[in-house]
Amino acid sequence: MSLKEKLVSSFLAFELDTDTNSKVHEIRSKSIKDFEKIGFPHSKDEYWKYTPIRKVLNEELTIFKKKRHLLEFDKVKDFFLGGIESYKIVFIDGMYDPLWSSTTHEGADICILSSVLENKKYGNVISKYYNKLINEKESFSLLNSSFTKEGAFIHVPKNVELEKPVEIVHINSGGESSLMLQPRSLVILEKNSKAQIIESHYSLNVNEKIHSDKHSTYVDPLTNTVTEIHVNENAKLDYYKIQNDLETTSIIDSTYIDQKSNSEASCHTFSFGGNLVRNNLNFFQNGKNINSILKGITIIGSDQHIDHHTLVHHANPNCESHQDYKGIYNDKSTGVFNGRVLVEKVAQKINAFQQNNNLIIGDNATVNSKPQLEIFADDVKCSHGCTIGQIDENALFYLKTRGINDNDAKGILTYAFANNVLENVGMQVLKTKIKKIIARKIGINIGLEL
Repeated sequence: MSLKEKLVSSFLAFELDTDTNSKVHEIRSKSIKDFEKIGFPHSKDEYWKYTPIRKVLNEELTIFKKKRHLLEFDKVKDFFLGGIESYKIVFIDGMYDPLWSSTTHEGADICILSSVLENKKYGNVISKYYNKLINEKESFSLLNSSFTKEGAFIHVPKNVELEKPVEIVHINSGGESSLMLQPRSLVILEKNSKAQIIESHYSLNVNEKIHSDKHSTYVDPLTNTVTEIHVNENAKLDYYKIQNDLETTSIIDSTYIDQKSNSEASCHTFSFGGNLVRNNLNFFQNGKNINSILKGITIIGSDQHIDHHTLVHHANPNCESHQDYKGIYNDKSTGVFNGRVLVEKVAQKINAFQQNNNLIIGDNATVNSKPQLEIFADDVKCSHGCTIGQIDENALFYLKTRGINDNDAKGILTYAFANNVLENVGMQVLKTKIKKIIARKIGINIGLEL
C-alpha cells in the first residue's frame, strides 16, 4: 500500500476521535477527497521539479502517535528566547505540552487550536477565518486540513498591541520514528492591532545506533505544517520562523498571509537545519497601501536540501513588497529559490523588489534560483535579481594581509554576507540568538560583536 492510500484509509480511523457534526469535519472530509484526487507532487510538477519530495515520503509514515513524551526543562529551555517575558505555546511531537507553555485569554486569545475549533464561543471567528486561504491545489495543505487536530491559535482584538511576543515552539523528541505530524496555526490580527510571533522548530538527538543501523525500521519524521494569518486594516505583524532541526527530520511549511488596507506584515525565515525543508510563503494583498516584507537566511551543509517558494499577489494599487533571501551552501547541499511576484492589471503604483543572493562554499553544492515577475499593470516599479558565486578573492586577500588567517577571513566574509538580512529584525534578543546560530554554523569564534 502506498503512503497516499495508507493516509486515505487512515482517515476513517482518525474520524473516530473527532466531532463529525462540526463544520471543521466538513472541511476535513472535503480535503481528504481532494487530496485523494491530487496525490503527492512529483518531479514533473513545475513547482517541485528541483525538490525530490518522494525521498521523504516513506510508506511507514503514520499520523498516529503511540505515546506522549515528556521532556525535562533542561532539554527545552535553550529553545526559548530567554532574556524577555513571552507567551509560549509548546508542542512536543505535535502534542501540546501545558507544563512549559504560558497561554492567556486576558486581552487576547493565545492558546491551542483544539480548544477553539469545537467551541461555540469561537464559532463566528472560525467560520470567518479558518481554512479560507488554503491553496486547494496544494496536496500538503489539503493533507494538513484533513488530519489537523492541534496547533496554535492567536487572536488579537482591534486596537490591542500585545505586550509580550508569542513563541510557538515545535520540538521533535526523537523518541519515536515514522511520525508525520500535521500542526496547524491560525493567527488573526484585528483592526489596529500589533503582534510579534516567533515560530521555531527543533529536534533532540535520536538514538544514533538505531538510526545508523541498516536493519533498523527507523523512518525519519516529517512535519507538514500550515499557518493561516489574517492581518486586518492598519494592523502590524512581525513573524519569525526558526528552522534549526537535526538532519533526521524534514519539514513542509505552508504559510498563507492575507493583508487588508494600510497593514504591514513581515516574515523572516531562518533555515539552518533539517534533511529536506520546503517553505511555501504566500502573501495576498487585499487592500490599498499595504506593505509586505519577506526575508530569509539559509545556511546548510552535508546533503541538506532547502527550498523557498514565495508568492506576493498584488491585487490593489499603491502597495509595496520587499523580498531579500540569502543562502550559504556547503558540502553537497542544495538550495532552491522560486520567488513569484504577481501584479494584477488594476494594481497600479506598485513598488515590488525581489533579490536572491547565494554563496557557494562547497565544491559540490547546488543552487537553483528562479525570480519571477508577472506584471499586468503599466505604472509600476518592479525589480528582481539573483547572484550565485563564491567568496570574493580580493576581499579574502585584503583580510589576510591584515594578519587574519584563511579560515577566520572566510568566516568573517561569510558572516557579513548573511548579516544584513537581520537589519529589519525588531527584537534585539532574537537578533542576538540568530547571530549566534549563524556564527556557530559558519565556525566563527573570533570575538565578533553579536
